[in-house]
Amino acid sequence: MLTNIDLKEYTTFGVSSIAKKFASFSNETEARSLIKNNTEELLILGGGSNLLLTKDFNGLVLKNEITGITCVEQNETSILLKVGAGEVWHDFVLYTIEKGYYGIENMSLIPGSVGASPMQNIGAYGVEIKDVFEKLDAIEIETGEEHSFSNEACAFGYRESVFKRSLKGKYIITYVYFRLNLTKKLSTNYGAIEDELNKHGIISPTSKDVSDAVISIRSSKLPNPKDLGNAGSFFKNPVVPIKTYKKIKDTFPEAPAYPISETTVKVPAGWLIETAGWKGKQMGACGVHKNQALVLVNYGNATGNEIFALSTAIITDVKQMFGITLEREVNII
Repeated sequence: MLTNIDLKEYTTFGVSSIAKKFASFSNETEARSLIKNNTEELLILGGGSNLLLTKDFNGLVLKNEITGITCVEQNETSILLKVGAGEVWHDFVLYTIEKGYYGIENMSLIPGSVGASPMQNIGAYGVEIKDVFEKLDAIEIETGEEHSFSNEACAFGYRESVFKRSLKGKYIITYVYFRLNLTKKLSTNYGAIEDELNKHGIISPTSKDVSDAVISIRSSKLPNPKDLGNAGSFFKNPVVPIKTYKKIKDTFPEAPAYPISETTVKVPAGWLIETAGWKGKQMGACGVHKNQALVLVNYGNATGNEIFALSTAIITDVKQMFGITLEREVNII
């Protein structure tokens, strides 16, 4: 058990925050031992990629370092993998590509750990975790008991799950089970992927081709957290009534949107932020990335409160201009 540890190196935003106590665990027994009789406020860290720390943490921070990838079952068309929550997500994606498994190549280069993937229902380029998720194992913090959660029990939504709502902070995810295809099944109809494949003359892509295309697209738009602190997409893409979108389109005919239902559409938050004049804008030691308005960046010495204030200013301007209230995707502590 360590004390007074700066969490700057443990989150992709790279902001300073002193944790009163800090420890890591690499298996369920260690996790149970650390939470048993703990009376401190508790924070579970994975890759720290979807977190903004705005203050020192006067409690116990536990870093999940459970690793391992094992086959649970396999048939002619699919394989079920059990993956440690502490595995690096992108490394897991590359592992599945190397093994010839299909299903998560579109989610290449998403920062963070495997354990965070169902919490957020992460997704990219037309694919989400819920599409390949079978179940997860988790330890209930209050009792130390192990529970399993099916796809249905996780109540997945857009960048949402039950672990961000009613069960927030109540479980430690230990293992996640993914059912992947053994036969070729790719999702390449997302415009940016098609364009990238066409640019390289790839007509019949492999899963690696799709992964490489996604990596190229993401690398051109998103800064590497090792070079410039960030948490990826800071805001969710808002889903709004069609009548709200039509009002926006009256003033901005070029406004993009994607159908969600007969009555709602999804409007890209990046477009809203850019149109409100924030793309590339700096506010003190933080700002909005010059290539992707969804990404807030730390230029080196920003505090969590400064980044939070920047996000509040953006939310205010977008609300005033479009009548839409952006919702932060990043967890704020």
